Order: sequence, then C-alpha cells, then structure tokens
Amino acid sequence: QVQPVESGGGLVQSGGSLRLSCAASGRTFSGYAMGWFRQAPGKEREFVAAIDWSGDSTYYADSVKGRFTISRDNTKSTVYLQMNSLKPEDTAVYYCAADKDRPFINGENYLDATYDYWGQGTQVTVSS
Repeated sequence: QVQPVESGGGLVQSGGSLRLSCAASGRTFSGYAMGWFRQAPGKEREFVAAIDWSGDSTYYADSVKGRFTISRDNTKSTVYLQMNSLKPEDTAVYYCAADKDRPFINGENYLDATYDYWGQGTQVTVSS
C-alpha cells in the first residue's frame, strides 16, 4: 500500500512558478504509475499529468502542456510537479494519486477512477 502526501503549495503571482512534491510511503512506490489531479472551487476534479513507473513516459492535460512538468525520483519515493507560467485558472487543490495495477502510461491515466491511493491535497492559489 502507498500513502501519498503532497507539499509545496502556496500563493504565487500570475506568471510565477511552484514545485509540488508528493512523497509516497510504501516499498512498492517504484512499481506504480502516478498522477496529479486538481479541483477548483465549484468544479469537478480534473486530470493534470501522469508518469509511468520508470519516469520515462509522461502524459499531460492540454491545459497544462508546455507549462507543467511531472517527474519522479524512485530513490526518494517522490513525484514532482513543476508548474511554470502559472495562471489564475490554475488555482485549485492539487492531489497526487497512485495506480497500483498499471505501471505504464495507457489510455486511462486521465481517469481518476484508475487510481487507488490519494493524498489529502495541497492548495495552489495564483493571483492576477
């Protein structure tokens, strides 16, 4: 079992950058695909990015492509989300999630039902 814990959120001005971290306890972290999702007030949770078990393959939502970068360090059991050129519409609670059944990028990484373990989230607020 893996328990993700997010950190790194905060308040940033439009155009700024933040790096989120997701530390996941558990010996099997390196075998899981990982994802980042976000939920803005009054909106449904939406997919942001995913990464396969090795870190070699990634997948992004169109809304963040070219601005956000997902990466992982399996020696530290941590996944990162580097967010650049932030916009007010990026304001949301960001969640990290682990998929214990599918280590690779596939056609379902954007679905939150794919993931088995979720963190509590970290707030990101982008001011205009």
